[in-house]
Formats: sequence, structure tokens, C-alpha cells
Amino acid sequence: MLPATFKLCAAISYQNLRNMTGLRRQAAVAISQELSKLACRGAGPSAWVSQVRRRSSLLSSRLEEKLFSEVEMSYIRQGEEALQKSLSILGDQDGWKTETVLGNGDRVLSKVLPDVGKVFRLEVVVEQPLAAVYGELVDNMEQMGDWNPSVQQVKILQKIGKDTVITHEKAAATPGNVVGPRDFVSVRCSKRRGSTCVLAGVATTHRAMPEQEGVVRAENGPTCMLLRPLPGSPSHTRLTWLLSIDLKLRPGGRCSPGSLLSSLQGWLPKTVVNQVLAQTQVDFANHLRQRLAQPPPAAPPEGCNRQKHVN
Repeated sequence: MLPATFKLCAAISYQNLRNMTGLRRQAAVAISQELSKLACRGAGPSAWVSQVRRRSSLLSSRLEEKLFSEVEMSYIRQGEEALQKSLSILGDQDGWKTETVLGNGDRVLSKVLPDVGKVFRLEVVVEQPLAAVYGELVDNMEQMGDWNPSVQQVKILQKIGKDTVITHEKAAATPGNVVGPRDFVSVRCSKRRGSTCVLAGVATTHRAMPEQEGVVRAENGPTCMLLRPLPGSPSHTRLTWLLSIDLKLRPGGRCSPGSLLSSLQGWLPKTVVNQVLAQTQVDFANHLRQRLAQPPPAAPPEGCNRQKHVN
């Protein structure tokens, strides 16, 4: 395959083919895939392979910039920056405080960061393979409201390439409407690094979803989920969720009209809010397990989807 790949690269050196962006992109992707195979097999000088992989990655990113508008590239950069910042936070093991530990091993940790505020870290093991967990959280994200009581609705506003989406999320009402109606507009970025999947996000704005009357536009991020196969048990997935969220619980903030409770929501003690957020992470893990334990819907009998033609 590698000789054929370099023939493809040689073809784009001709002047009449040089301006074909699709062909150049195909060549860059092909080189990256072949070099990854070489690196896995240990064939060839590893330093040379690494250097060419870096250059082919740079070429791919430059070609990508030509395929998207300036606004789209801004969203892509926002997602990637959120991913890098989230990984940096999770990578620093110092300063984490235990919030909750359950009998099944699920635990929630917290930490206060100068430039972010308080962040929460959920660590659980899901008894399902990584592909199933990834599929539910990414491919089926708009169905999250069906199984997560904390979420009323998730809607994809825009897809950019294969890794970036802009979403609008409506939070479900809390018991007693203590927090009040909240919604979020986020840019989400999904990447795979070896056997690890990273799903990152951060608050953004989008012209298709301005702030709604009577609903507080909360902000999240940087936030991310790490999905990794459990060592020694590939049918299980280790899930780590970094949660950073600003519910905009401030005096004088917008609130639902006609509600005395709404006027007090800006004064909620931080301890109460932190308890709610930690419990939200624990509940999420339990609801995700229940969702993944459900058998897949049965395929409709053959012929049920046939359209009836009326003469």
C-alpha cells in the first residue's frame, strides 16, 4: 500500500493536479495512515517516521483550514483548546479533594482552580465496551434526554468536519425548581488518541440559538470525558468526566418572571450548588449504565417500512 500512496503523492506534484484540494487532502490522510501502520510494526527508523508524521499532520491541518470558513475554524479551535485545557487539568493529580465515594467504586473529586473555579471529576467503570459508550455519548447525543433526567433536550445546531459540533442543551427542571431554567450552547470536540477517546466541550455562541426569554444561559467548560478500555478487561470502559460549569447564580441575574423562588436563586449557597453538581455526576453514571444495559431495539419486520403508493 505504501508505494501506491507515494504514487498518489507524486501525482499531485503535476501542475494541473496541484490545485485539486480533495486529491491533496486524500494524499495527506493516506500518508498519515501508512506511517501509523509502520510505527505500530516498528518498521523503519522511528525518528524519521515521527518527523514525517508531524509534517503530514501539519499538511493535513493546513488543507483543513482551506476547507472551512473563518467562523468554522474558530469553532474548531475553541473545541481543541478546550480539549487541551481539560487534559491539562486532569493530568495534574495534586490538590483533588474527595467529594463522594460509592460502594461500587464510583467517586467524585473536586478542585479549585484560579482561572476556572471549582471543577468536579467523576471516575467510574462502565460494564460496556468503549465503542458502546462512545456511540451513546457521541453518535446518539441527541437522544440523551430520553435517559438522563438532568437533560431535557440536546440538539445539534451545526456539524463542522468529523470532530466538531455545536449543540444546544436544555437542562431539566430541578426538584422544587430550586435552580430555575437553564440552557447551554457549546462547541464539542471528539478525538481519539490510541485506545483513548476524548470528548471535550466549552461554552460558545451561535447565531441559530440566541438567549431565550425566561431562561438563563449558563456556561460550561472546559469540560471533557475520557474513555479508555479497562486494563485486563477490554469489555469494560473506564470513564473520567471533568465537569466545570457556571450556572449564573448571581444576585440581579435574569430569572423566571412571577416566581418568588426565582428571585432567591442568585443567593443559593455554593455548598448547595456543589452538592447538586456532585450528585448530578453520580446520577449520570447510573443512568448511563441503565441505558447501555437495555437491549437494542428490534429491527422492524421486513416490509414494514415500505411506502404505500396511492393511485
